[in-house]
Order: sequence, then C-alpha cells, then structure tokens
Amino acid sequence: MTYCIYHIPGRKIGVSNDVQERVVRQQGYSEDEFEILEMSEDISYISTRELELQKYYGYRVDTQRYEDIKNNNITKFNNMDINVTEQTTTFPCPVNKLKGRLMDEIGMVWQTDNGTFCLTPDSVNWIMNNVSPSQFNAKRCYVYNKALERYFLNLESKAQMTNSGALGMSGRRKPDRFDLIRAWANERGLYDKGDTKTQYLKLMEEAGELGRAILKDDQPEIVDAIGDMVVVLTNLSELAGYKIEHCIDEAYAVISKRTGKMHNGTFVKDTL
Repeated sequence: MTYCIYHIPGRKIGVSNDVQERVVRQQGYSEDEFEILEMSEDISYISTRELELQKYYGYRVDTQRYEDIKNNNITKFNNMDINVTEQTTTFPCPVNKLKGRLMDEIGMVWQTDNGTFCLTPDSVNWIMNNVSPSQFNAKRCYVYNKALERYFLNLESKAQMTNSGALGMSGRRKPDRFDLIRAWANERGLYDKGDTKTQYLKLMEEAGELGRAILKDDQPEIVDAIGDMVVVLTNLSELAGYKIEHCIDEAYAVISKRTGKMHNGTFVKDTL
C-alpha cells in the first residue's frame, strides 16, 4: 500500500492512502488546490515525515502519528473511550447520560481529520446541542467532526477579535495548561464558592509539602508539590481578578531588567 503526504497550501499537511477519496471527495478540494509532497510504502517513515513537514511548513503538528491512528482509532482518556472515524466522533453512552460523562473528562483531547479538539465546559454544551443517537446502537451517540470544526473555528475567530483567547481547540490552536486548569476549577465550582483566603492557605499547605520533599530529597513529591502550587496560584489569580499569565508577564517585565549577582546560592539584586 502506498501512502501519500498531501499539502493543502495555507491549511494543512496530511497523509492518506487514497488522496482522491480523502482530499477530493471528502474534503471537497479540486486537484489544483493541493500537492503531493512525498509517497512511500513505509507507514512508519511516512508517519514521521508528516510531522517533520508539518513543522517545517509552520502548521499544527499532530499529537498522534498517522501510523498510530491507522492502527488504533480508539482514543482513551480516564474512563472514556471514543471512536473517531473520518466523519464522526462517537461517544460510548446514550445521549441522556452523555453530559455527565463529558464533564468528567474536561481537558480530553482527540485528533480527527478536521483538526484537534478539546473538551471544555463550552464545547460540552455545543456537543449536547448537536449530538445524535446512533441508529445502530442505543448505547452510543455521535457528532460530526466537520460541524465540530466549524464551532471551534468560530470560537477562535471571536477570541481573536476580542483578544480574549479561545477556550477550545481548533486544528490550529489548543488551550494551554492554564486554560485546562481554569476549566477544571470552574466545573467544580471553585470560582463560585472559593475565595483568595482559602486558596492562600492551600498555597501555604502545598509550600510546606514542597519543603518536606526537598529536605527528604523526594523527587516525585517535589514535582507533585510544585505542580500543585502552580494549580493553586492559577486559581488564586483568577479569584483575585487576574489571569496568572498577566501576573507572570508583569513579574518577568521587572526581573528581565534586574541586575545583580549570586551570593551563597541566592541571587541578590543590585540596589541604587
């Protein structure tokens, strides 16, 4: 079997073993709107080369290799398996139980031919308004990937107009770790019921755990404690009315101009 790396200028680089079916019939491009970059019968080579070319041309680099998607189109995340085909994303439960399952999987990311998508509270609402029950299995339901792509592209467009940053993930942008932390906290009511004082106390608790881990030279606990502190700081910032990215940028704007020298393992800044 021959695999082709195709290029749709300005949009994407992908792989298919049937370009006419995938690009022309399914995606609706004419033959003069795309080009074939490479061909090979070695699926492992073509999967690696696709990622290299995506990076070289400045496109989103797929999170999964073509070979892995081809051999296993089931994406697992915690307790939920979804089935991704060329046309649809299918969820393993009936519609009346779907929302609860999706909310338990906030942050789940999956790859389709139409882009990479992420579950957020907003995208869950969209899915619930557009999901259809399976005609073949009453315990399954699905959404169309193309419609999901349009939703995220519209969300991204609005975000760019307002400079607010998208909460979802289109094929060209995905939420960063701070977005996912905020989505997780918001779903659990932390921003409705929490406050800066309780988060500060939580931060001190995590700092204490970090101190104990450092004294014991417990590397896994050091990583865990630092991660927990970042989560708490993200939520504390949000409750104080700021994005943690803003706080970091403000701090860096100061330290980037700071001069000084190391003294007994500590950086001592110059004073006027």
